[in-house]
Amino acid sequence: MYVQTPERARRGNRFDSPFILMYFVGGLIAISTTLLWLPVSNTSGGFTPFLDALFTATSAVTVTGLVTLDTATYWNSFGQIVIFVMMLIGGLGFMSAATYLLIIITQRISPANQLIMREFLDVGHRTDAFRIMLQVIPAALIIQVVGFALLLPKFWSVFEPSDATWQAAFLSVSAFNNAGFNILPESNSLASFRTELWVLGITAVLIILGGIGYNVWRDAIRERRFNRFSLDTRLVLITSAGLWILGGVVLFASELTNPETLGQASFGTQLVDAFFQTISGRTAGFSTIDFSETGQHTNVFYTGLMFIGGASSSVAGGIKVNTFAVIVVTVWAAIHGRSHVHTFGKELPEGQIHRALAVAFLAIVFIGTISFMLTVTEKVAYQQLVFETVSAFGTVGLSTGITGELSPWGKTFIVIAMFVGRLGPLTMALSLGQRHREAIYRYSQERVRIG
Repeated sequence: MYVQTPERARRGNRFDSPFILMYFVGGLIAISTTLLWLPVSNTSGGFTPFLDALFTATSAVTVTGLVTLDTATYWNSFGQIVIFVMMLIGGLGFMSAATYLLIIITQRISPANQLIMREFLDVGHRTDAFRIMLQVIPAALIIQVVGFALLLPKFWSVFEPSDATWQAAFLSVSAFNNAGFNILPESNSLASFRTELWVLGITAVLIILGGIGYNVWRDAIRERRFNRFSLDTRLVLITSAGLWILGGVVLFASELTNPETLGQASFGTQLVDAFFQTISGRTAGFSTIDFSETGQHTNVFYTGLMFIGGASSSVAGGIKVNTFAVIVVTVWAAIHGRSHVHTFGKELPEGQIHRALAVAFLAIVFIGTISFMLTVTEKVAYQQLVFETVSAFGTVGLSTGITGELSPWGKTFIVIAMFVGRLGPLTMALSLGQRHREAIYRYSQERVRIG
């Protein structure tokens, strides 16, 4: 028997989570779509096709990086500035601004609103949220400015001074926010810099800092020693490092003999490509190799990495490293016959395990649905459609080259995938958390055969 606790569940309102996130992101997309649609934003002098403007705006706000029009040549300075600003707001600004709006608009901190603050900032009180935001926003801006300053000298040697300044600023913001947009010549992402360790190294560091989230920064700076880190930080760092190493090894081994990717490069360049790509390919979408030329096995593996994504409370998408780590630890406990899930001397609450499994399951269902719909509208190999869908859902931006060739319906489905991917996993987790009810009594148990 299941009985709800005496406390009456509050009726949700339009400012409870997750609705404020939808309003915030939807508003940004509407504004940027309008600006990019206008002739003032492009080099052609005419109106941009509305669906392409919507696609680009959604990609920028959700920090995905998939494009149907070349960012460097189609959009003029104003259009690129719109994309730049939306990347900036769509990254850490999205989380900070949404939380800020949640606090100032609502008159009370409801359980739903407390939950969203805990998910974003790891706090449960208004004062703590303001304090953390005052730390996070300046820190994020400083990191991006430092990245810009470190990239600038190299870009000065390649571009004209004014162009170099804009290129360095655009790349720094895009990298930190894991957006994957670039305005470099030749439209080949970072392939022209594949031998430039300085540029790739700075870009990789920016991607990592943006992708692990500010809760991890704060814990690392405050505690300094690994054995004093929170369980959340430990799982993020260990799982991320494991995925980086595994991804680099798999890409290196898979593409070593492929003349279109790593095969004709020097050994040093092959190693750099492999490990830069595993850092960027899970969250940011920059590439030094052409994923339309990689082997099918490589693309399948990277589809899995993009599905996992970055850390919670970070700029990255996917189901999140934290979710993946909880699922792995849960499976490990089941294999070893343990009824309780624990790691590093801490037991995981059942509610978190249930939310992690639900988020992963619903994400798989959503990706499967979008991929199926794309098979109806597109004449492209199914594996490429899945890759594109997961890239959009994970807000990564890697592509096998089919984005610009999608039909209007195909572009619409990818827009939906980007929007849901930016909000979906968090929204699902928060929604499930809102519905949690403590029970006074429980039903009797009965076993079901498994396997």
